[in-house]
Amino acid sequence: MPRVPKSKNDGDIVDYVQAELAKVADESKAPEMQAYMKTDMPFYGVQKPDRLPIIRGMKANFRPASRFEYEQTIRRLWDLPYREEKYLALNYACEFVSLAEPKTLVLFEALVREGSWWDFVDVIAGHLVGAIYLKYRDEIEQHMDRWIVDDDFWIRRTAILSQMKHKKSTDAKRLFAYCLAQAGEKEFFIRKAIGWALREYSYAEPAAVKKFLLANKNRLSPLSFKEGAKHLVKVGVMDA
Repeated sequence: MPRVPKSKNDGDIVDYVQAELAKVADESKAPEMQAYMKTDMPFYGVQKPDRLPIIRGMKANFRPASRFEYEQTIRRLWDLPYREEKYLALNYACEFVSLAEPKTLVLFEALVREGSWWDFVDVIAGHLVGAIYLKYRDEIEQHMDRWIVDDDFWIRRTAILSQMKHKKSTDAKRLFAYCLAQAGEKEFFIRKAIGWALREYSYAEPAAVKKFLLANKNRLSPLSFKEGAKHLVKVGVMDA
């Protein structure tokens, strides 16, 4: 995706984020955070509770005036080198996700491909792509249908998890089709995503998920089945 020029407001938020992270940075925590995320990307050593005031500051002081400014600011923050800066880019995206439109999928897809790890991808899938999907379903269904067969398994994971917060508004037919399309996948993050998506939907429609799980037990991996049935077992709808 081509980079866009920096605006005055966007430059201000970058300065703000870097300054605030530097104030609470803890170099002693950085190696542990790197190890947990299995990455060489540098950390300030700022854990989530200490990032919350920064998120509130971004929301209060850097409200985007348009979709263009929204996307531009996300990209500018994301392009910074530290992982917490990228987390804050996604936090900013979530705070103002009402500005996202189908065209914003170009940016979110790029972030998934560049991030390529669960801490980034799951936020993008559930909170960002999911919000666009719910609001503009008819416009992006075919887009999501392409994602579920993409060569990049993180894009496929995003397609599976994109309806996680839709509850009773979930397009069950499409969710189940996506789960079956990837049922034979060996990749752990796909198998886990299938189970997670089914489990989340089971809170809204337990009977539908139970029927799907039992009908497709031989096609789903043991991990996907177990994760998908977890809530149903807990509430006594299915046997362990």
